[in-house]
Amino acid sequence: MNTHKKVSVLPIYLVGAVWLGYALLFPLYRVSDYLLCAGLSLAVLILGKAIWPDKVVQSAEAPKPEPKQETNPETAALHKEKDRAISELRRLNEAIPDAKISAQIDRLEEVTGKIIDQVISNPKKKPQISRFLDYFLPTTLKLLNAYDRMDSTGVSGSNIDTTKQKVEEMLDTLCAAFEKQLDSLFGEEALDISADIAVMENLLAQEGLSGGTGGPTLEL
Repeated sequence: MNTHKKVSVLPIYLVGAVWLGYALLFPLYRVSDYLLCAGLSLAVLILGKAIWPDKVVQSAEAPKPEPKQETNPETAALHKEKDRAISELRRLNEAIPDAKISAQIDRLEEVTGKIIDQVISNPKKKPQISRFLDYFLPTTLKLLNAYDRMDSTGVSGSNIDTTKQKVEEMLDTLCAAFEKQLDSLFGEEALDISADIAVMENLLAQEGLSGGTGGPTLEL
């Protein structure tokens, strides 16, 4: 509960009435007249405060606004998937000491975030990344987790060494695949831009504005 003081205005009105009445009944020529009126006003103010004291009022605290919830279930799910994947990639990056693999995980994290962000901003592209979300991303995390478990044993053996080597070789392929997935999300936009450029080039050529001399000039 919040508390605040509610000041009574009646004593203030009484003080105003004292000054008005005094000015009507008595002259205010000298300083002593003003002092006398001020003293009388102070006495009336104290009396008024005693009769109509200020009140302490309690009020309920205004409810704090709840954090904005994502209303679109598909978009909310994408946000959740992005946070989960990036959190896991960062954990693995900290756990695996190899510098090259760390750089590859950095790249996978960056591209993964950009892929999902593109779909969040344009949900109609979600079907394009269904295989990425359902297989490639979780399988990549599975491979990195397997590498982390084997590497943390500190043991060199044919199974461990062979598996780790295969994962290391696969990471280059995965980085390229993730980047290609991101690039594919801009396919439709690239076609639209190419079409706009082609139309503009044709119009510029028709107007004689595409280069060379002798064509019409623009009037400014």
